[in-house]
Amino acid sequence: MVKSYPSVEEELEKLGKGAKLNWLRASVLGANDGIVSIAGLIVGVAGATNSVPIILTAGLAGIVAGAISMAAGEYVSVSSSRDSERAMLEKEKYQLENFPEKELEELTLIYHKKGLSKKTAQIVAKELTAHDPLAAHFDAELGIDPNDLTDPWHAAIASALSFLAGAMIPLIAVILPPDNLRIPVTFISVLIALVITGSVSAKVGGANILKATLRVVFGGALAMGVTYYVGRMFGISGI
Repeated sequence: MVKSYPSVEEELEKLGKGAKLNWLRASVLGANDGIVSIAGLIVGVAGATNSVPIILTAGLAGIVAGAISMAAGEYVSVSSSRDSERAMLEKEKYQLENFPEKELEELTLIYHKKGLSKKTAQIVAKELTAHDPLAAHFDAELGIDPNDLTDPWHAAIASALSFLAGAMIPLIAVILPPDNLRIPVTFISVLIALVITGSVSAKVGGANILKATLRVVFGGALAMGVTYYVGRMFGISGI
């Protein structure tokens, strides 16, 4: 039986879809963080006081702080990863310039390990090296496209916006209803939002949707329950 290999076009399409899924997964997780963290904060404050200005102020402060923190964390993380990738690319360039024969042997071995015969692997490695040695080695050895490195600013902005979008759900849910319905409406709204984000995240990641959703919902419910009763313990009277 002859083993078939995906074409270059199919591989590129797969990589493109993978990148989109990674961005979608990151956005969903950012929104989920916004929902849970801000829900826990404002439910705790709502347990301590019925004052809408206080609840709103606490919620907005939490959203601003959370969005900045998410953006800064993502920027630092992606920048570090990008710096590492650039260092790897520079190292590979140096090796190609100074040890071309050794690099050709490495490239041949890579394709041989992927299932090609040694002779075929050598032919492929030589042809790819003759066409574009840098691109051939960057892709096969490092799995990096130097023209498609992740932009840390894009990642930071996307992370902040997804956090903000998620955080607005509990904030709106807690300030609109009357006092006697504020906590129940917030709990229900947040749990529904977590069901959506949990199921989407599981579907994108190929995980079990029911288990993943239950974990997210349980975590959110626990966070809100604990912070609410903490707020009740330190309740503010007369406000």
